[in-house]
Amino acid sequence: MRKREEVKEDNIVTIIPEYGRQKLLGYAESFRELAELFEEKRVEISPEDKNRQEYLWQKKLYESRGLLADHLKEMAHIMSGVAGEAYQYRPISERKYRQVSHYLKESGILLKNFMILENEDGHLTLSLAMKPQSQDNIMLEDVAGLISAAMNIRLRAPGQAPLFMYKEWSTYYFREEPSFHVLTGFAKATKETEKVSGDNYSFCETEQGRMVAILSDGMGSGEKASEESGKVIEMMERLMEAGFRKEAAIQIINGALAAGEQEQNMSTLDICELNLYTGACEFTKIGAACTFIKREHLVDRLSARNLPLGVFQQIEPETIHRQLQDGDYIIMLSDGVLDALEQGIGEEVFPELLGKISHTNPGEIAKQILNYCLRQSKGKIRDDMTVLVIGIWRYDWKYDKMG
Repeated sequence: MRKREEVKEDNIVTIIPEYGRQKLLGYAESFRELAELFEEKRVEISPEDKNRQEYLWQKKLYESRGLLADHLKEMAHIMSGVAGEAYQYRPISERKYRQVSHYLKESGILLKNFMILENEDGHLTLSLAMKPQSQDNIMLEDVAGLISAAMNIRLRAPGQAPLFMYKEWSTYYFREEPSFHVLTGFAKATKETEKVSGDNYSFCETEQGRMVAILSDGMGSGEKASEESGKVIEMMERLMEAGFRKEAAIQIINGALAAGEQEQNMSTLDICELNLYTGACEFTKIGAACTFIKREHLVDRLSARNLPLGVFQQIEPETIHRQLQDGDYIIMLSDGVLDALEQGIGEEVFPELLGKISHTNPGEIAKQILNYCLRQSKGKIRDDMTVLVIGIWRYDWKYDKMG
């Protein structure tokens, strides 16, 4: 990881130097002013003022300006957020510093500087300037384990950190491990007349301690549907990685699909975003099938009644909030699964089936659900079917945050 400069004001540490922070805030203000300019040029028109062809063209231009203004505002929001990123500095006692330094030295690591930072959510990041005593390769994952034991805090190195420590003095950052961890599983069946499934999905965990599961069902089936849903997944991942808020990312993707002139591109979008520190979960649905939360024998059904992406220039995603607990399971489905159920017991009886499942492995649960649906449809696969299962467990880890 590259060394980052830190500026300390009282007990607040800003990750970006003041000059860079001011530049980012200046850029953000420019984007806001540009967004206002595009909004000023948006003049409402009525069909009576123009012939039909010109009216439709003006309407599309009006909508495009609105989307562009929204995107510029989101860029300004991201820049302001990065510029304002700050941590509370928590001093470490000289005694604790010597203990950690001695502990690392016994493992062949020299310590020069040590800081404890706390972000706005109360989660800790430890900053340590270190170097190996010898030329031996030392894995950063092992270093995280050493510091965890020394500080009585469960820590991990960020995903973009190097695999091994550098040979020269370098600053490394270790984040507090979330309270919850997850295991995921899936099962898929492709429409019997096709070679490729039109469903796509992804699981990813962010550096901010969030697990995101995304499922998209492309319109129709086969390669074209797979290409469309795959693009939706890829765009959603990249926009969220770039810092876009989920709602803004959805509008950008929808605008891109709705702008297609030759043919309509419609895909569903089902997003599950779980805070691994708190267990709070947010489900966002655009034309997606029901999601189920299984808590032992009890099952909670989450559904939405809106259209897929690409139908209108502006959409209203439906968002559902739930607080999850240790041992809960999230079951996400594509439309083909529920369609298969309609050929048998029906969707209404499905929660009762989920409540009786005794498997604890998410992959086994997903396979059991898919096999049950195949039996209900007598082995006929009339549409692509995808089952995603996420199991949530809580760490039993107690420590004093001040070390």
